[in-house]
Amino acid sequence: MRRNPVMRFPVVIAAASAAALLLAGCSSDSGSSDSPSSTSKAKTTTAAMPPLDMSQFDALPPVPAPASATVDCSYPSAAGAAKTVNPPNSTGVSTEGTVNVALTTTAGPIGMELNRAEAPCTVNSIVSLTEQKFFDDTPCHRLSTMPGLQILQCGDPSGKGTGGPGYQFANEYPTTTYAGNDPALSLPVVYPRGTLAMAHSSVPDSNGSQFFLVYEDSMLPPDYTVFGTIDDSGLATIEKIAADGDDGGMGATGGGAPNTPITIETAVVA
Repeated sequence: MRRNPVMRFPVVIAAASAAALLLAGCSSDSGSSDSPSSTSKAKTTTAAMPPLDMSQFDALPPVPAPASATVDCSYPSAAGAAKTVNPPNSTGVSTEGTVNVALTTTAGPIGMELNRAEAPCTVNSIVSLTEQKFFDDTPCHRLSTMPGLQILQCGDPSGKGTGGPGYQFANEYPTTTYAGNDPALSLPVVYPRGTLAMAHSSVPDSNGSQFFLVYEDSMLPPDYTVFGTIDDSGLATIEKIAADGDDGGMGATGGGAPNTPITIETAVVA
């Protein structure tokens, strides 16, 4: 049954709940909210949590070869624009090659390599937003340090986790490798360390500007679009922030605001 969200809150929710259930040994839904439930800055710890055996989860499916050299994308308007930007070009979008985006942050550099073959419409959007300086002076509002969900989430200029670019677009790889009614879409797979993926709300195809950076293998249903990888210096930057923990403000959905704030000062297509 699809949840009826109270608000558009692009978060990585399903796997966080799954991780919490596995770690707690529960078998029922926690009923947690999408929105932060606390603003305290107490440092969280996962020291008492046993490590997860990632071998019990499937890997992401292979990336299929693009069917053509270009695709057409759709970017319908959506509420919640945190900055005024133009939607990207939607026709003749390349499915070939990679694009490097360099993030300068208050904690250090994060280099990202975006892969058009995985997600051409996503890469097209991220590049467009970068060129329009959408990500400049933008906080990374969410950190999760729990085993099974170790991510840093960025891309909302408001810093509240509710903002986007004023348009949305559909999921791409790995979601598109499954049939729409495949039960496997709700089963966790391993998103490996170094993965870049899009965050979205519980509304289908609600990708916008928020993305997350996986700094340790994490388990997520395969309905979060993968669009690239993080370089070694970027992982070191994220690990430095993760070492100081999060405030736990998102409760059972995983994590909260980083205890050490991190802001993207500039994002540049390299």
